Amino acid sequence: MKIALVYDHVNKIGGAERILTALHELFPQAPLYTAVFNANSAFWTKSFTVQSSFMQKLPLASTHHELYPGLPFLAFEQFDFTKYDVVISITSAEAKAVITGPQTLHICYSLTPTRYLWSHRYDYFHHNLKHFLSMPILSWLRIYDYYTSWRPDRYVAISQTVHDRICKYYRQESKVIYPPVDTDTFVPGPKNDGDYYLVVSRLVEYKHIEIAITACNQLRHPLKIVGVGLAYKKLRKMAGATIEFLGAVTEKELVGYYQSCKALLFTADEDFGITMVEALACGKPVVAYRRGGASEIVTAGKTGEFFSEQKAESLMLTLGRFEKKRYNDSSCRKKALSFSKEIFKSSFLKFLKEEWGRFNGPIL
Repeated sequence: MKIALVYDHVNKIGGAERILTALHELFPQAPLYTAVFNANSAFWTKSFTVQSSFMQKLPLASTHHELYPGLPFLAFEQFDFTKYDVVISITSAEAKAVITGPQTLHICYSLTPTRYLWSHRYDYFHHNLKHFLSMPILSWLRIYDYYTSWRPDRYVAISQTVHDRICKYYRQESKVIYPPVDTDTFVPGPKNDGDYYLVVSRLVEYKHIEIAITACNQLRHPLKIVGVGLAYKKLRKMAGATIEFLGAVTEKELVGYYQSCKALLFTADEDFGITMVEALACGKPVVAYRRGGASEIVTAGKTGEFFSEQKAESLMLTLGRFEKKRYNDSSCRKKALSFSKEIFKSSFLKFLKEEWGRFNGPIL
């Protein structure tokens, strides 16, 4: 069976890239097709065979693909998949637009329907003038995104939250298979209660890191922030004396920060939220906004707490409750193990075999 992987933009490291790495372990011979490729920032692809599109030759495309809105749809349509039995697109944007023949099974592992077009469009275009000026192109992109959403033969969602979005925006059904977390790397450390809260995130507006900063400023709680992004300067100006920005860190350093923190603060309405599982795997509780994937990961009173409004005041009230409680590191770890890489690989392989059997007869 010949298999190809397809991903939107291979130019960074994050949760989706961990999914690709796990799929590469399942299908080591499968090439990876993408709109643009940056080997320097996507160092995890050293063992992959990567095929990029014509966009690779455009100025700044490999580092700033957002300069070419809509063009990746056309880029993915240019790839030829006639020699493959199965194409697996891993996408939160345009990769599902690939065109496959009648003998090729296209499985879309959806990270979410295109976020800036659907569920989070006002987070990206919340300024009135910016929203007004972008309306014509966004309307066209929504039409084309919906049109291409019917190209996959089967959908897999990374969470129940994403399953519901696929149903709402694309009118498609999907099976939930949670993404993999490396629970062999993220493990509990020496027993300690920690003296700081931790945020691990890209520093972009829709993550709402300002909520954690404002709350910890007001309460004078130590807060360490791991991550980089376009919102860094804005967030840095907000930060008081108890806030520390750590920037990009190694995986080993990240494990150490998880192990030594008091809890992970999670302020986004996220599709899933792998950092929450990583913290739990290290035996640490999570204080999260009660929306999106957090509701599928955190158990209130057992592995963490929720705040109900995406506001600093709501987080502050929850931190007041959190400070008075104790959380069992074994319970946190046990919850994380249900999202292990081995469970993901087993579940995905079983799904592929079943769907191939329905699509084209028994698997060889």
